[in-house]
Amino acid sequence: MRTTVGIIGGGPAGLLLARLLHRAGMDCVVLESRERRYVEARQRAGILEQGTVDVLRKCGAGARMDREGLLHRGIELRFEGRAHRIDFPALTDGRSVMVYAQTEVVKDLVALQLADGPPLLFGAEVLAVEDPDSATPTIRFRHEGREGREGREQTLSCDFVAGCDGFHGVARRAIPAERTAVFERDYPYSWLGVLADVPPSCEELIYARHRRGFALHSMRSPQVSRLYLQVPAGTDPADWSDERIWDELSARFAVDGDWALERGPITAKSVTPMRSYVQEPMRHGRLFLAGDAAHIVPPTGAKGLNLAVTDVVTLARALTLHHETGSTELLDSYSETCLRRVWQAERFSAFMTDTLHPHPDRTPFEERLQLAQLERIAASPAASAELAENYVGLPLS
Repeated sequence: MRTTVGIIGGGPAGLLLARLLHRAGMDCVVLESRERRYVEARQRAGILEQGTVDVLRKCGAGARMDREGLLHRGIELRFEGRAHRIDFPALTDGRSVMVYAQTEVVKDLVALQLADGPPLLFGAEVLAVEDPDSATPTIRFRHEGREGREGREQTLSCDFVAGCDGFHGVARRAIPAERTAVFERDYPYSWLGVLADVPPSCEELIYARHRRGFALHSMRSPQVSRLYLQVPAGTDPADWSDERIWDELSARFAVDGDWALERGPITAKSVTPMRSYVQEPMRHGRLFLAGDAAHIVPPTGAKGLNLAVTDVVTLARALTLHHETGSTELLDSYSETCLRRVWQAERFSAFMTDTLHPHPDRTPFEERLQLAQLERIAASPAASAELAENYVGLPLS
């Protein structure tokens, strides 16, 4: 097989990149190791920045999002029994965010790809990226045969390779370790996340800092709530009964007044570790990393999916310029351009995480500093604007 851009990974980053390249008249092939049913069911992020929303609309993948997504013009911070609203449009010249699950974004992009896009191969396990620093890198993969039969090994020759296959994928490991620098931080707590068949108890997301731990009230639709609890690292979700989860959520969201958390059947539970990770550079020869293959942020700042989108938008521009003019200017600056934004997102995500999560080994002094920071956000328009600008997303340059 032969193509211009070989894309490893059929998640939102790989699929969006394929869509952008297709619209620019460039051929590509997407290789995804999992089957379509699995890919379209993976529960991930649910907050789309303004820039992400704009990109999806522009590439033709925004129709269902605009019908079914929930436009959010703010978030609510809760601490010490009080609530403070951050008004996004008032603080960011009219920008906002959209609540629309990553699973739905993937479904929309898969449908477009299969209808009129370049090849998308499910069940294509990438084994290696070979000669990434040559003029013709090769992707070696095994494509599962029909009726579950083991597929034969194949090769895909490319001009460029885009590694959109996540932290555990092949692309990241294809860069020699001696040519990379890794920056990481692990947190001593995780998030216990649940999906519940109950209408949300709020119109906008609630971020609650409580002495017992952090809690987040989000949603997937007007009928489905998505909620999170800070728990110790290594927690087994089976140790938390439904009643215990609802009781703990109610305690952490408690606020002066008559607000109450609505309860309903919990349909899914999972634990998400919290970590920050950046691998530099994001390019090696003609191999380019995007999304979780290059960086991970704790979910508190809602940046993971949105960072992946800005990566592939930057890469698509660079590849399109090369395709149209032969210039490598944007390709050569890809890593540097992306990393400037990545580190701003890492900074904001760490700030939100450190401010809202009581540390298990915190001192009374540190606890007071957390509260002082939240008090400043609530009292200072400048501090509120700083949070809002980062949350809705810095403009795509």
